[in-house]
Amino acid sequence: MANTILITRPEPSASGFAVKLHDRLGARAKILVSPILQIDHIPPAPGRISASDVLILTSAHALPALAHGAAGQTCYCVGPGTAAAAQRAGLRAIDGGGTAEHLLKRLIADRPGGKLLYLRGEHVAADLAKSLSQAGIETDELVVYRQLAAPLSEAAQTLLAGDTPVIAPLFSARSARLFLDAAPATARLKIAAISPAVAETVPPHRARQIAIAAAPTADAMLDTVEDLA
Repeated sequence: MANTILITRPEPSASGFAVKLHDRLGARAKILVSPILQIDHIPPAPGRISASDVLILTSAHALPALAHGAAGQTCYCVGPGTAAAAQRAGLRAIDGGGTAEHLLKRLIADRPGGKLLYLRGEHVAADLAKSLSQAGIETDELVVYRQLAAPLSEAAQTLLAGDTPVIAPLFSARSARLFLDAAPATARLKIAAISPAVAETVPPHRARQIAIAAAPTADAMLDTVEDLA
């Protein structure tokens, strides 16, 4: 029986990942998009972000907060995808290495001068500002978006209630928990997890197969989904 790939990332990341999967898999790619999270942007107060700040980003979802313009501003990014998006926005982006832990180590090693400002979502897996401050690098933080839970579409619910095997790429621990809460226990799931931490949120009985990406990147997730397809 053919697999269906259910993408639950927030938009626009979900549609972008779907296009890349279709390009990779061609006719094998039966894809359904149903975000389990919705991004709600929070415009910062005027003057809250200075053009001289050294920015820290763990998601491209923070970029709309830079309404002041970002030409040449230094930005430390969690990985290559966020760094590429920051470069397109005009930032001088530095790839932190792929994970929050790698990013923290890079920042501690570089000890960039000036004011550090972490632009983050309401929910984060790692408290970078606290860890940096404890390392003697004073860091401020600003919540610039919320990750709101969203219901699965009717089509996604029907898919998960059926007999078709469903490949579910999961990109964060929070989205994994929300997805598993929404999916029926009988769903025939194959999980592609972006990291061991995400895989650990999936009880063994909930998935027929769990595969962990070789690196916490979209490209590695494409490889993982292709292996499961």
